[in-house]
Amino acid sequence: MGVPPEGDGVFMNRARLSRYAWAVLLWNVLVALWGAYVRATGSGAGCGAHWPTCNGEVIPRAPQVETLIEFTHRATSGLAFLSVLFLFLWVWRAFPKGHPARFGAGLSLFFMVAESLVGASLVLFGWVADNVSPERAVVQMVHLANTYFLLAALALTAWWASGGSPLRLRGQGAVGFALALGLLALLFLGMSGAVTALGDLLFPVRSSLEALERSLTPGEHFLVRLRILHPLIAVSVGLYVVFAGFLVAHLRPSPTAQGLARLLAYLYGVQLLAGLVNVWLKAPVWMQLLHLLLAYAVWLLFVLLGAAALAQGARRVELGEGGDEVHRGTGGATWKDYLALTKPRVISLLLFTALLASFIAAKGWPGLKVFLAVALGGYMMAGAANALNMVVDRDIDARMRRTARRPTVTQRISSRDALLFAFALAVLGFAVLWWGANLLAATLALMGLLWYVLVYTLYLKRRTWQNIVIGGAAGAFPPLVGWAAVSGELSLFAWYLFALIFFWTPVHFWALALMIQDDYRAVGVPMLPVVLGERATVIQIALYALLTALISVMPLAMGELGLFYLASSLLLNGLLILKSLALYRQPERGTAVSLYKYSMLYLALLFVAMAVDRAL
Repeated sequence: MGVPPEGDGVFMNRARLSRYAWAVLLWNVLVALWGAYVRATGSGAGCGAHWPTCNGEVIPRAPQVETLIEFTHRATSGLAFLSVLFLFLWVWRAFPKGHPARFGAGLSLFFMVAESLVGASLVLFGWVADNVSPERAVVQMVHLANTYFLLAALALTAWWASGGSPLRLRGQGAVGFALALGLLALLFLGMSGAVTALGDLLFPVRSSLEALERSLTPGEHFLVRLRILHPLIAVSVGLYVVFAGFLVAHLRPSPTAQGLARLLAYLYGVQLLAGLVNVWLKAPVWMQLLHLLLAYAVWLLFVLLGAAALAQGARRVELGEGGDEVHRGTGGATWKDYLALTKPRVISLLLFTALLASFIAAKGWPGLKVFLAVALGGYMMAGAANALNMVVDRDIDARMRRTARRPTVTQRISSRDALLFAFALAVLGFAVLWWGANLLAATLALMGLLWYVLVYTLYLKRRTWQNIVIGGAAGAFPPLVGWAAVSGELSLFAWYLFALIFFWTPVHFWALALMIQDDYRAVGVPMLPVVLGERATVIQIALYALLTALISVMPLAMGELGLFYLASSLLLNGLLILKSLALYRQPERGTAVSLYKYSMLYLALLFVAMAVDRAL
């Protein structure tokens, strides 16, 4: 039996509507990019303070270049408004009541109206051209956010008009949380990018080095000092978005979701590369537009990934499916089990360096609010990283004596609950650091978390013996957090603290690896003693101990520290090198244990010496 003529007509009508909806989305992307061109060329005042007319005229006569650019943007924006209005009317006629495409079209029209009003306010209030007011920066962020919402609404409308299923928002657990957090993170990244682009326009620089120097200089305009934040946010958000994309595709494994997750990972890599090129070339207009286009593409891919994953009828694979009791857990967990997820003993030294860094930056007491923010927020972020690590490594933890009693292994806490606990800790920790200190401190803590989970745990740990060298950089972020919490910036001294822990980490961890190398060998983790043997390991430890000692005296050459630190560092470094040489001569468990324990004391006392010297 064939399709009735009227049914065939409806199908063809909706097919045309689907194509039109995608075309409207593309047109609005192009209009938004042209708006960025208007801003980047400083042409926002091309029509004066008049809106909707241009210099008091409907069509300007003999316009200058700036006027032509701004008028073209207004004309194309007007066509975009009409295209969205027509889409709204068509969708409401083509689809029945309750169809999600109607909801998407309604949202699209709402954000289109908001887009017009925000654009008008920029002109009418003079927030264009060379205006450097905080109000302009705020409205610029609002404009970017509204553009993101408009494009998302148009993408969902086109998705549903093309046959996409309605969303099921309830009962999505970790998937819903990961998607919501990813959307917020991308929105936040886009808003920071809008402010950075405004700073590039209003405060141009001759080189990337000058941009870095000015962003670290106290007293510079806030748009200049915010420049350093955007790259840090971009890396942090990128790591999370890629992780969230693959997590969602794993738990909602449709071919569409998996394809979108892979494309998202590749595209975000291209976006980061474009960002680096943009900085290197000092943000030329064409590069700004390419960077923004990639940002729109990443945002839309993540939105569509969410639509595919949350669709009604989508296949669901929950953590614990397939009879894996380690995934599901047995229940009955107490607060002590959740505390164990955070690895308090591991966190203690990291938190100590973060707190001492705040004392070093403040040259004394950093203030109760900052101290508590670093202590609580820092613990939460590090605890979230450790909880995620336990979920990922539960298979090898179960076969290692040192980790066999972890709550994800003993089944007291399910992987799902551990993930939700980790996400909650990360959000709370970020909020505490932002509220109690500043955004830079919170962003750095997030970067440390993501580096530990994504770079070290998920990518490097089971692939290369260099895992602890590269991935161990995560442990060097806490002093940056403590320093930034006090000063709101990162000086050369702060990066010295980062370098100190970066080169100290192999000494500390490879000593531990020597002690438990049989466990690592049994589970197939390529730690250095397992791959290259004990002799190569003790040589590497000795070399890194020497590098750590050399780096520890750099602040003396910088004039940042004095005689007290000189005496303390000579004593501490002398012992570190002696113990490393003892391990080289006798690569036995006893000497490895001695070096391992002393390395922790070494780092703690070195930071104490710096804090005392700075206070004196």
